[in-house]
Amino acid sequence: MENHNVEITGNEKTIKLDDAPLNKFHIKIAGLTFGAHFTDGYILGIVGFALSMLTPQMNLSPFWVGLIGSSALIGLFLGSLILGWVSDYIGRQKIFVLSFILITVASILQFFADSPLELALYRILIGIGLGGDYAVGHTMLAEFAPRKHRGVLLGSFSVIWTFGYVAANLIGIFAIDSAPDAWRWMLASSAIPAVIILLLRMGTPESPRWLINKGRIEEARAIVQKHIGSNIVLDDETPSQTNSSFTTLFTKEFRTRTAFNCIFFVCLVIPYFAIYTFLPNILDAIGLHEGYGTDFLLNGLLIVGALLGIWFTVKFSRRGFLINSFIVLIVTLALLSFLPTSATTLMIISFAIFTLIMSAVSNLVGVFPAESFPTEIRSSGVGLATAISRLGSAIGTFLLPIGIANIGIQYTMLCLTAVLIIGIIVSIAWAPETKSLTLSEASHTGDK
Repeated sequence: MENHNVEITGNEKTIKLDDAPLNKFHIKIAGLTFGAHFTDGYILGIVGFALSMLTPQMNLSPFWVGLIGSSALIGLFLGSLILGWVSDYIGRQKIFVLSFILITVASILQFFADSPLELALYRILIGIGLGGDYAVGHTMLAEFAPRKHRGVLLGSFSVIWTFGYVAANLIGIFAIDSAPDAWRWMLASSAIPAVIILLLRMGTPESPRWLINKGRIEEARAIVQKHIGSNIVLDDETPSQTNSSFTTLFTKEFRTRTAFNCIFFVCLVIPYFAIYTFLPNILDAIGLHEGYGTDFLLNGLLIVGALLGIWFTVKFSRRGFLINSFIVLIVTLALLSFLPTSATTLMIISFAIFTLIMSAVSNLVGVFPAESFPTEIRSSGVGLATAISRLGSAIGTFLLPIGIANIGIQYTMLCLTAVLIIGIIVSIAWAPETKSLTLSEASHTGDK
């Protein structure tokens, strides 16, 4: 079969950007983006333990517990929506750096918070930075990564996020009884990974695909040849005719994939963040919190599941992996809703399977949005999907302690099960298959 992605020029074989071999630069960009996800997982994981200390100290009501727990997610909504859109106009690299300046400063300010309102505002600022990074980090890596490795690299975000989340849990478990004000340095400690990532991101190049769409062809060529290889050529040097306006996401050509990415994403992360932000409280409510054994088991399963998700992303179709995962999640969460507290073994097994599969399928939230939109609106599309998911997560996290207090754990779990049912319906109806396609092909499939 003739290979249309390889050309012979003089004595040197040229290769299209989408088929370039993986090199050190790809690994560097992946590492810088992975570091952001470690920081995100750490920030969202540590707050549950800090709240356990803050609640009696500040006499927090369920309202303030829910608001502080969800404040970073509120910021993620704003940052993903606004900074993702901005990056389609001013470039990826500027937001790539700016987002971590904001995260570093706001992380430090948490140490000095004297009221729940101050703490919530600082965490909203952190979330804005994280949201901008979600939109731009996924986009940067997708636009540099070869298609052969794109699924693994994008899916690996979930693994690194999980490591950050588990690291926060381990620190929280051992530090929660150390000192009355331990919550201050627990929260401010997120500045450590943030400042490291910020310094390493200085000097990263702009996305060549973005430069092409701005007509800056020579700059794009120079970046590709410097960082990817002297024999690597751009896939297409013609600026796209697709309108870069945010409203393009809702045109007939793109509205189905926009709706799919927003809805499947939000239906996965609502139960994820609602359950794991308040994991100690939930384990208490269903009678499984005896010592730290269950905590360690579930955190271990989060890591194993995330690693398993990378293999599933390579082995199976994107669409099949997503739909089958929804089925397992619905069954196991429904069991947790109906099983009596005396059925301890069955509850642990159900929670373990739920945790394993939820962590595995979360790899796809980094893959589908980045592969679904063309370059000129990719950051806007990824940003919108992330924003909607974080808004839903914020609402779910805010309502969870209120729901447990007012309607009980069983009906609260059933509400989360209903969210997963919506997710599988949308996935069956609209999930595309983007595996093995070039970035251009993947971003122009699925809509009729």
